[in-house]
Amino acid sequence: MMDPERVASPCVRNCCLDEQDICLGCGRSLAEITAWGGSSDHQRRAILERAARRRYAEGTDHVFQTLGQKPLIR
Repeated sequence: MMDPERVASPCVRNCCLDEQDICLGCGRSLAEITAWGGSSDHQRRAILERAARRRYAEGTDHVFQTLGQKPLIR
């Protein structure tokens, strides 16, 4: 059973990797996707932040763009 306190997976069930092995659905790298299950919540949050930065850079993070914000970690 999944711990409700754990950081949830950002998977949107649109798994398709680009040339750099980045998922077009969630923005995580293949290495981040495979490491997710064994990652601590701290590591998961770092993965989510990196994925958000990638989506923002690619122009696919509509939440940040709509709000006119950039991801927190630079």
